[in-house]
Amino acid sequence: MVFFATILSFLPLLSFATAYSAINDDTLKNFPTPSDEFDIDTGSILAPILRPRVSGTEGNAAVRQHMVDWIKKELPEWRIELHNSSSTTPLSKGKKIPFVNIIATRDPPNTRVGDVGRLALVAHYDSKVAPAGFIGAIDSAVPCAMILHAARSIDKALTKKWEAMADNLDALDEQKGVQILLLDGEEAFVTWTATDSLYGARALAEEWESSFHPAMSTYHTPLDSLDLFLLLDLLGGASPTVPSYFKTTHWAYKHMATLEHRLRELGLFKSSPNHPSKLAERNNKKRKEPYFLTEAKKKDKNFVGGMVEDDHIPFMARGVEILHIIPTPFPYQWHEITDDGAHLHMDTVEDWTRLVTAFTAEWMDLEGHFDIGSQKRTEHAEKSELEIP
Repeated sequence: MVFFATILSFLPLLSFATAYSAINDDTLKNFPTPSDEFDIDTGSILAPILRPRVSGTEGNAAVRQHMVDWIKKELPEWRIELHNSSSTTPLSKGKKIPFVNIIATRDPPNTRVGDVGRLALVAHYDSKVAPAGFIGAIDSAVPCAMILHAARSIDKALTKKWEAMADNLDALDEQKGVQILLLDGEEAFVTWTATDSLYGARALAEEWESSFHPAMSTYHTPLDSLDLFLLLDLLGGASPTVPSYFKTTHWAYKHMATLEHRLRELGLFKSSPNHPSKLAERNNKKRKEPYFLTEAKKKDKNFVGGMVEDDHIPFMARGVEILHIIPTPFPYQWHEITDDGAHLHMDTVEDWTRLVTAFTAEWMDLEGHFDIGSQKRTEHAEKSELEIP
């Protein structure tokens, strides 16, 4: 990805906020953490991704197979597709290189093709050609692992919710699904240009735009079915700050910022200087709380430029609403050989994972469907937003 400053023309947003309800504190406290699964050497989710995986190489194929196998085992109710395309690159000497996107989808039961709107959880899984041996831990092995963990964390609750809705004809009008998009070919082979980057994303967006659902469907194409494209990138370094890039999805950014605030207030963010384990060492003296999402109070007039070119570009150009979670400034290890497992900030990795899980759970209206014992509704769950400092 590259940083790109421009004046943006914003399309009107059909607000999905009315379908978004908060989850309570008990739920937040009881989300599973990745723990050993994110161990950089032995973790069953993350470790197999931490290797060079340039598009078209053996490493790329091995990582793809690992993630497909993991989804089949851990998310058996999800429908898996592989989207294939090919293209020449500046290094391929006229030979076409294969690019393979992984698509995993879970929709409500008994819904028709074209009638389900989806939250897409998106990251790229390929890595850069140079420097030699580049791993790409933050870019974007960790975001891929976060998405897989978040999907599994909500999967049983989805089942319970949809089973509870089976006899409620009014509830069945709500047809929301969730989709994982692990994209190939994001990285440039030589220098970032419109043609040397985003290979998998460009091919998928183009195909989905011209693949039509049956007549009278709620959504005309798979592209139309994307209610929100939540793109994660460069996550896993210490002390990230993520701006709100797009006015039309600032409402969603604020929802995620509210969740971050609540998680910090509950003492659940391990990277926080005020985490209970660190307060005990300082005789409970609190420090100023840093935030990942720093622009919850951004005004409409301030959305006048600044975005980062990434996998969302071909989708945004076709009208898809984007929530881009990528730090600015970029982490110090961006595109350096130091972007490996050893240079991850694991407390921050765990905090992002919890936050993405919570956001997904709220989007899918899963409060009351998690197996955590008491599911009493708290005051937090009655509010759509919390005052954010």
